[in-house]
Amino acid sequence: MRTSSGTWVVPTHRAVWIPAAVPHSIAMSGNVAMRTLYIKPRLAGALPRECCVINVSSLLRELILHACRCGALNHRIKWQRHLIDVILDQLGAIQMVPLQLPNLSDPRAVRVAEVLVADPSDRRPLAHICRLSGASKRTVERLFQEEAGMSFGKWRQQLRLMQAMRILAEGAKVTHAALEAGYSTPSAFISMFRRALGTTPTAYFGTDIRGK
Repeated sequence: MRTSSGTWVVPTHRAVWIPAAVPHSIAMSGNVAMRTLYIKPRLAGALPRECCVINVSSLLRELILHACRCGALNHRIKWQRHLIDVILDQLGAIQMVPLQLPNLSDPRAVRVAEVLVADPSDRRPLAHICRLSGASKRTVERLFQEEAGMSFGKWRQQLRLMQAMRILAEGAKVTHAALEAGYSTPSAFISMFRRALGTTPTAYFGTDIRGK
């Protein structure tokens, strides 16, 4: 999912929260079944003010599926009001997932980012890429910290992680996803995945992906 401020990857069994009036676009990888809840702004006061990826509990998943089968819910009807309240309670306890890649605005930083987005597996050092963008390494590092709120190294790691997750979502094996995203070995990818998300790719996706 993309907005003017960044890009989010939404793996299987996760959701993306989009506040009202935020223009966005969605691109899907592999076979996807998606459900969407629209919540009136007056009911969303306690929910995040910015876009974010969230974990979806088993209970919230079933509530979403049930609500979608029911169609538009009416707060004046008692049982529907109860359903709305439970959904809002579950959303109020959401756990955010760090799967955002902030956008950049300075042309020098944008040129560096475009090189890497075009090929996340590009392993050239930052100094080399900076020469192509017409900016010094020090300047680019400062711009990434100021505009993305993270170091260039962290931004690059996040890009590779998100690229690997997109490839996994298409049904690829862990080894293929890791190498295509620019990791030196599958174990390096699994280690980074565990640090970022607290589990392994296989457990996170809940599918029969394999490392071989």
